[in-house]
Amino acid sequence: MDQDPFQYDTWIEEALKSVIRRSLNYAAENGLPGEHHFFLSYRTDVEGVEMPGYLKAEHPEEMSIVLQHQFDELIVNEDAVWVTLKFRGKPERLRIPFAAMVSFADPSVNFGLQLKMSSEPEDGMELGALSARNFDTDTTDDDADDRAAPAVGHATGEVIALDAFRKK
Repeated sequence: MDQDPFQYDTWIEEALKSVIRRSLNYAAENGLPGEHHFFLSYRTDVEGVEMPGYLKAEHPEEMSIVLQHQFDELIVNEDAVWVTLKFRGKPERLRIPFAAMVSFADPSVNFGLQLKMSSEPEDGMELGALSARNFDTDTTDDDADDRAAPAVGHATGEVIALDAFRKK
């Protein structure tokens, strides 16, 4: 059987990554205006992810970071994002390929995206927008800006599975 030329799930995934890339590019060039901040979750076991060994040991499968007040050297290209964040008071350089990204949120405007992993089988994978309003955004801790959060709060929301719209 020939492959369907309309690869909607792939096209949507590419479009969602384009939104993330564009948001990160804006932040790299202009900083984050107002209350905007990003929660970015990614698979740490995907080829091309670069991070210190101790972080990899603490987060062998998935990690979430916050880009808000203290991040440096944010560089974005077609394939990946590089950023320097502080962990345990020490600056660390991360490389996160877009292929490793699992979710992206800007809770200040109640926006979030949930991505499927392109290397995962399609059955059971979900793709769609989710509500970011349930992320834990409490940053009143005085030393919260001195560290990047290795994990963020849990999001809940409705995720739309594309499989529901496919012919079986």
